[in-house]
Amino acid sequence: MRTNLQRHLTSPLADVRNLGILAHVDAGKTTITERILYLTGATHKRGEVHDGTTVTDFDSQERDRGITIFAAAVSCDWDGHRINLIDTPGHVDFSDEVERSLRVLDGAIAVFDGVAGVEPQSESVWRQADRHGVPRIAFVNKLDRAGADLDAAVESIRTRLHTVPLVVQLPIGQEDGFTGVVDLLRMRSLVWGAGRDTFEQGPVPDALREEAYRRRRLLEEAVAELHPIVLEEFCAESTVSAQTLAAALRDLTRSGEGVVVLCGSAYRSCGIEPLLEAVGAYLPSPLDVPAVRGTLGGTVQERVADPAAPFAALVFKVNSTATGRLTYLRVYSGTIQKGDAVLDVGADRTERVGRILRVQADRHAEVDRAVAGDIVAVVGLKAARAGATLCTPAAPLLFESATVADPVVSVAVEARSSLETGRLASALARLVEEDPSLAVRTDPETGQTVLSGMGELHLEVAVEKIRRAQGLDVGVGRPQVAYRETVARGVSGLVYRHVKQDGGAGQFAHVVLDVEALETAADAAGGNTGGNTGDFVFRSTVVGGRVPQEYIRAVEAGCRDALAEGPLGGHPVTGLRVTLTDGATHSKDSSEMAFRTAGRLALREALRASLMALLEPVVEVTATVPDDAVGGVLGDLAARRGRVSGQAARAGTAVITATVPLAELFGYASRLRSRTQGRGTFTTRATGYAPVPAAVSNGMLSR
Repeated sequence: MRTNLQRHLTSPLADVRNLGILAHVDAGKTTITERILYLTGATHKRGEVHDGTTVTDFDSQERDRGITIFAAAVSCDWDGHRINLIDTPGHVDFSDEVERSLRVLDGAIAVFDGVAGVEPQSESVWRQADRHGVPRIAFVNKLDRAGADLDAAVESIRTRLHTVPLVVQLPIGQEDGFTGVVDLLRMRSLVWGAGRDTFEQGPVPDALREEAYRRRRLLEEAVAELHPIVLEEFCAESTVSAQTLAAALRDLTRSGEGVVVLCGSAYRSCGIEPLLEAVGAYLPSPLDVPAVRGTLGGTVQERVADPAAPFAALVFKVNSTATGRLTYLRVYSGTIQKGDAVLDVGADRTERVGRILRVQADRHAEVDRAVAGDIVAVVGLKAARAGATLCTPAAPLLFESATVADPVVSVAVEARSSLETGRLASALARLVEEDPSLAVRTDPETGQTVLSGMGELHLEVAVEKIRRAQGLDVGVGRPQVAYRETVARGVSGLVYRHVKQDGGAGQFAHVVLDVEALETAADAAGGNTGGNTGDFVFRSTVVGGRVPQEYIRAVEAGCRDALAEGPLGGHPVTGLRVTLTDGATHSKDSSEMAFRTAGRLALREALRASLMALLEPVVEVTATVPDDAVGGVLGDLAARRGRVSGQAARAGTAVITATVPLAELFGYASRLRSRTQGRGTFTTRATGYAPVPAAVSNGMLSR
């Protein structure tokens, strides 16, 4: 094991592949990871999700629930390539884990269910990869299932993901009779027999020869439309060689102009070897991606993937274990060794690396050093958080950190015993350190400790983690959602005079404000002389210098202070435009503090005088239910104020899409299971905020 790990660290960068596996929940990501580890010799037994024996789903909650919750890193070797692989979660509640993983990846395998095709979370993770510019190849899984259809899945990739799918394989057999694929580049068959982990290579079956040549022709034509070299050869020879086609597919994958599509059945171990070959052939190495950029003193600098360059790395995950605090990082340039001092650039703190670990999910092996292109964990860093940039102190550079979405669901948590309150506070602080998408605060009115996250399951997992890891008896209150308030009808010409005299220097500020709803994107883009955050616009039309510029900025700051609590229920205020139309100053008593106070109090008064509306977070629900349960499910969605936006039939089931207020979804999983006799499933995707109906809003505010 030690020799293999040391060989890992000396692999040429051109042979390194840092990739993730992305998919909708239950598309087969973890099973694919297990087959890859087994075929590459990294494990000696195939793990199964249903048996709870997988390497990457090592957490007890993952095994109990049968889903991936935490991103897990593993490494293996295949055909001269070193593959650093991250198995990411597929549930929407854990999309922040995907976001932080994508930040450090050079490529990805997007997995799609052969029956369902592109599903809601498939689309979400695809968009996340688009934002980070991560090249992808696609794998259509579960072709052995009833109703599996490669062509339908490929068409959903084309229409819903707006990319060009380049299919390089043709299935041999359908559904339960699926046994292998035809390789359309080399025009050969690859067949996996029952119980075999390796394939037998042979000629294209006679029954599929005509179809295989037709699809090869379609592949050549599709690539020729995108790649000039292929077009030239296609026009000259009326065909394209396998070598030219492979080189063009590599170029198109890395540029993002097309996506190579393979197929198989991970559960039957069919199609994994060609998938690994595609990883090496099409996905980029650290040398093929653009040099990472960072800032230093306001100037943009680049660091190339060179072990001899100054050390620079990005922290993407922090985890507390029985052996200490593990800090996971991607090394972008340079080399790091045990005992080296590193600078946390954002915190301006220097720490020392105690140990460097090669990670295999929950197992670790110590190594002496890590070089550019490596994904490793280090022990000894006490304060570095996810998103931190680590550099050699002599050559600092700050990388852009991944953004964290605002939490949308909250629960009140408390220790059953007052003696354990301190332990609970420490456990919550550790949770937030490990998962930046969680937030903990103390409600100033009730004194309750409030834990916020990305969804109901996210919070369930977090609380259960405290119970299991710390042995704490934790009480949980009903989840609360993050409401917002907005202006439905504003006010004009509101006059506010702030005068305070307490014996010394006084305070004087006179402001006149207009407040109106911010309804369009054009409002957010134009007429703004102050600040614009997309949901609040401040501008000034004061003329003649009646209010100096520095006081105008103070009024804006005061207005922003007032947005923290609205008049309806103390929720944050969004979606408004404030215009400072007039004002007055005093030669001695006016100051920035006075005008900031006036801005805050004036906007509070204006909001109380305005017609306000309450906003609630809404999500898109996609429920897959049996045909005989559709009526009951639709009725239940209507009772939850859901608006059905689509319904489709698929292999004996119905797929219902609806927009539902998040507040109405608590407990929906149990209700759906009850109405469908345990056969229904659903996923959610946050879509934004919508006004609360007047009847509901009045009932909420009267309580």
